[in-house]
Amino acid sequence: MSGRIPPPPPTVTADPLSTANISIRRVVKTHSPIIVGAGPSGLAVAASLHRLSVPSIILERSDGIADLWRHRAYGRLFLHLPKAFCQLPHLPFPAHFPTYPSKADFLQYLHSYAHHFSLHPIFGCTVVAAHFDPAVSLWRVTTVWHHLSDQPVQSHSPSQMSESLSESSRSTSEESVGSSAEPEELEVVEYVSPWLVVASGENAEPVVPKLKGREEFKGSVLHSSEYKNGKAYMGKRVLVVGCGNSGMDLCLDLCEHGAMSFMSVRSGVSSPSTPPIVWFSSLDCPELRGWKNNDLFSDYDLLLLSCIVHVLPREMFGASTFGLAMKLLKWLPLRMVDMFLLMVVRMVIGNTEKYRLKRPELGPLEIKIMTGKTPVLDVGALTLIKNGRIQIVPEVESLTSNGAKFVDGREMGYDSVVFATGYRSNVATWLKDSDFISEDGKPKTPFPHGWKGKNEIFYVGFTGRGLPGTSADAIKIALDIAESWKKKNPESQNFVL
Repeated sequence: MSGRIPPPPPTVTADPLSTANISIRRVVKTHSPIIVGAGPSGLAVAASLHRLSVPSIILERSDGIADLWRHRAYGRLFLHLPKAFCQLPHLPFPAHFPTYPSKADFLQYLHSYAHHFSLHPIFGCTVVAAHFDPAVSLWRVTTVWHHLSDQPVQSHSPSQMSESLSESSRSTSEESVGSSAEPEELEVVEYVSPWLVVASGENAEPVVPKLKGREEFKGSVLHSSEYKNGKAYMGKRVLVVGCGNSGMDLCLDLCEHGAMSFMSVRSGVSSPSTPPIVWFSSLDCPELRGWKNNDLFSDYDLLLLSCIVHVLPREMFGASTFGLAMKLLKWLPLRMVDMFLLMVVRMVIGNTEKYRLKRPELGPLEIKIMTGKTPVLDVGALTLIKNGRIQIVPEVESLTSNGAKFVDGREMGYDSVVFATGYRSNVATWLKDSDFISEDGKPKTPFPHGWKGKNEIFYVGFTGRGLPGTSADAIKIALDIAESWKKKNPESQNFVL
């Protein structure tokens, strides 16, 4: 890795930049892997690399680490799994933290984690395009720097990278990346490296359904990423669309703040305009881990699994339900564990279908493996559903001027609508010419083999298995990169994870 890397052809510049006030164009050649995203996934990889004495560059579009947790998570959010299952590699949660850390606890942990491993992401740096250049066998990552006025942009020291300026980006001095000089508001910087780690995650962009009549609705409409708490909704009727963990949490929070909350649940019942229901359990498919690679399951089948929900108590027999399931899986087949969980659930919380919460025919762990959809771990909302304080309503067909119309023909009035409809990956919008990802921006190869693609590209945080899956893949990625990095840098020391 020596000499100058020539700048890319003009066609590499992404469309979003065509109207931007770009003043500088720089090309940064680096001997370190590039990590896109400074959330838990990116930090986990960078920390694991640090333990192996491999430097890295973390590019983050927001103004700090864990943007989703800082700016797009509601106030009452707690981890639904015990802290032992949510810690990142090589640094456990502090002993004094509660079993289920709060949003503030988790953010404190992430900041301590970054400090402990000397991780310094480059903030305000949005990746707009990335592609592999076969001419030099390197990844070219085009970014736009939105220089932040309230804090300096941070990066690694110049000793960890070398920089060359294209002819169109000459300045009075060749500053190192992250200089405290006063640059223009925006600039284009292209990073060039043998390794690219995609850590922008499954939850990069909010998903908001396109409902008819939204323009006519006179009340407020927002996604759960904009919701902070229920103080502003006291005495109001609020429709929450979505019955996952976020939907349940929001309904609970609204009730605790004196609002009347209604939760819209998709029934999964077929209509004349939809194909007949074909349940996964009726299919001869013993190898569930390979389901994405065959044609047994249609998009409609997958839709049905998102229409209905498993509600489990967060704890069973004084222990975490998730932890109990993990222990049982060491000794019993997955479907037998599911049968046991559901048997206990019926005894503990009863038949949820009485409250219009229909359970899928497949068990909660089986669905988690097949789709990444997490069962709802109840923290209090179910009690409010049972006593009528949270009302379950059907799927929304459209919004009206003063409320919503449902698929059963009924109409009800609401003051606000909150979409607890989740997030999606944005990788497909900036990663070019990759046959390893699907249209939804996730690896086509299922867990546990979806962490590495061709030409030294890696993916972390896309397993559908939350923080435990992220930690496992982060360690694999770090070991793989370290092996090739140290061949290029034989003078480096060998540390072992």
